[in-house]
Amino acid sequence: MRKILLLSDTHGFIDDKVLNYCRQADEVWHAGDIGNMLVVDQIKKITKLRAVYGNIDDKIIRSEFPLDNIFSIENVKVWITHIGGYPNRYNQRIKEQLVKNPPDLFISGHSHILKVQFDKTINLLHLNPGAIGNYGIHQVKTMLRFEIEKTEIKNLEVIEIKKNT
Repeated sequence: MRKILLLSDTHGFIDDKVLNYCRQADEVWHAGDIGNMLVVDQIKKITKLRAVYGNIDDKIIRSEFPLDNIFSIENVKVWITHIGGYPNRYNQRIKEQLVKNPPDLFISGHSHILKVQFDKTINLLHLNPGAIGNYGIHQVKTMLRFEIEKTEIKNLEVIEIKKNT
């Protein structure tokens, strides 16, 4: 069993509240718009980090992380990308590949809107953790945590933090 903390859109900001949740995770997954390497360094001091770069990320972050991170953990195939869309509105860049070879879990960020949605058409779970940084239109910072055990994604929890606190 693996405990996962999923975040996105830190935009260069991560505070002690978020880092405390990182301490409870076996892995942190970041769905892009990291903002700067200080965020990466702080998370990596605590636990394993898997991430992708987002549209605001500089060449340093882009040299460290891919545009798409596709991997398996336990028996779950995962695809993380920053601009991916969501069921019935997937990004054109990935739509064909996503439909031909869908993962079990598809994760994107970018919108700053928390979304948990099952796509019955291609049989995958889509997660967007919203945004955990202070920059953006969101009024509440959000992230997700869950567990992966064998083929199951379970105990999914939404974590909310007041913005600018």
